Amino acid sequence: MTIHKVCLCLVALAAALASGCETSKPATYQGYVEGEFVYIGGKIGGRLDALRVTRGDVVTAGQTLYVLEHAYETQGLALAEADYRQALEILHDKQKGLRTEEIDQIVADLRRAEAAHALSRLEYTRRIKLFSDATIAKEELDNARTVHLRDKEQVKELEAKLATGKLPSRLDQVKAAAAAVEAAQAKVEQARWDLDQMVQKSGVAGIVYDTLQYEGEWVGAASPVVVLLPAKNIKVRFFVPEAVAATLTVGQSIRVVTDGDSASVPASITYIASKVEYTPPVIYSQGFREKLVIMVEAAFAPDVAGRMHPGQPLDVSLEAKTVGAAQ
Repeated sequence: MTIHKVCLCLVALAAALASGCETSKPATYQGYVEGEFVYIGGKIGGRLDALRVTRGDVVTAGQTLYVLEHAYETQGLALAEADYRQALEILHDKQKGLRTEEIDQIVADLRRAEAAHALSRLEYTRRIKLFSDATIAKEELDNARTVHLRDKEQVKELEAKLATGKLPSRLDQVKAAAAAVEAAQAKVEQARWDLDQMVQKSGVAGIVYDTLQYEGEWVGAASPVVVLLPAKNIKVRFFVPEAVAATLTVGQSIRVVTDGDSASVPASITYIASKVEYTPPVIYSQGFREKLVIMVEAAFAPDVAGRMHPGQPLDVSLEAKTVGAAQ
């Protein structure tokens, strides 16, 4: 055997050994824990009077996180409620007729007018007979007829006034009063919303990751005060070569190993990026240098997510495709 053939055999043997080592080595990929934080802030500014939580606290949905000073908003709500009550009373008044005392006054005036009308009718009748007997002048008859007609019209006027007094206000006035009630009620709701904004509660359950303000400080509108990290927002992010990404599916199970813990924990792939990118510095390694990779995200089971910390490095190993693993 020539030296050339010996060299070729050695090269082939080395390649085979290298290939065998490469295939026996398990495929692991570098990644890290990613946390999607929830920043809690209100739409109205104010002085921070009470911070009810500290970093590391576990909070539930609906739990009070902080309270801003709210004396102005409290008075604003009281004023709006008073205006609403006033508008409601005006509407009720418009929907009713005159008060009983006012009706009684009109009835009394009507009775007097009817009595006067009866008397003037008798006097007019008497004057007609006297005039036919040529006892009085025509001028006296005309005066008696005028008084009689005046008293008659007075009775008609009071009868109409009594009928009107028993009716509610005109329809357009009632509608205007009802619209005023609706406007006042809207102002009450707005004032109550403003007051509610001064007490911020958690919309989700999670861990208080950080607090950004101290009691006594002025908090601007829309400025976050508390940072929450819900367990469902903790995930693993890792990067794989394009060829490997093509074999992955959403819902597929993976195994994750963190530093200092030899036991692996399960996770489930939730997202596979649609574009490639250069290996991020956070997972830089000599083997991945200047290679294009695809980002993949996976979710932990709730009991596992609580033990993870954002930024924590980890190793990911792929399992067989199993849809519906850790959710």
